[in-house]
Amino acid sequence: MSLIARLKAFKKKNDFNPGITALVYNPFYFARKGLFKAMRTEAPHLTGDLLDVGCGRKPYRHLFQVKSYVGMDIEQSGHTHEDEDIDVFYDGKKFPFEPGSFDAVLCNQVFEHVFNPEEFLLEITQVLKKDGQLLLSVPFAWDEHEQPYDYARYSSFALQFLLEKNGFKIVSHHKCMNDIRAVLQLLNMFLFKKLGGSNKYQRLLVTLIFIAPVNILGSLIALIPAKNDDLYLDNVIRAQKL
Repeated sequence: MSLIARLKAFKKKNDFNPGITALVYNPFYFARKGLFKAMRTEAPHLTGDLLDVGCGRKPYRHLFQVKSYVGMDIEQSGHTHEDEDIDVFYDGKKFPFEPGSFDAVLCNQVFEHVFNPEEFLLEITQVLKKDGQLLLSVPFAWDEHEQPYDYARYSSFALQFLLEKNGFKIVSHHKCMNDIRAVLQLLNMFLFKKLGGSNKYQRLLVTLIFIAPVNILGSLIALIPAKNDDLYLDNVIRAQKL
């Protein structure tokens, strides 16, 4: 493997599983770190045949030791599907699978892009077997993204209501980055969008000069145990089909 290929592979890994080196170049360091930690905790509970809804690049595929892993995405979205790993496209309404086809469903950072949440949950319910597991991650404090297909933000109470109403019981719930890092991540997003522009070298320079110090500072401050469950970046919920 060439040096360029190794660097690309290293960056791809650190985009969603950021190590210490990502402090200096990943503007989404705190958000991605929180999500990875929750996914790693919950992944062993998903077994058998798994459907990844809105799979994109399948960034957490390696965490799931399952019998089969099928990635499904919608063809029309707020981004291109370049470099993504999609097995099946669907029309945004009906999942193209028989009822009870899967033991588990992963839905990572997709629910906010769904304009018909109850119909969407019904589709998940249909393809899951009885007692099947749903692992759902949804942003709470985040900017608008993948415009214009960004429709909602959900509190923990709204997600509980929707899931229970549509045939699930919540098994576990993580509020990711429920400390000062939530505020600093929002600051970094603001800096990245306002100063980064469209040039990748400009974005890298902005990250190194402005965002990396915030990442480092936030990592140090977070050593102080001060949590706030009312302000956090992401909900990660594992729910069981009744």
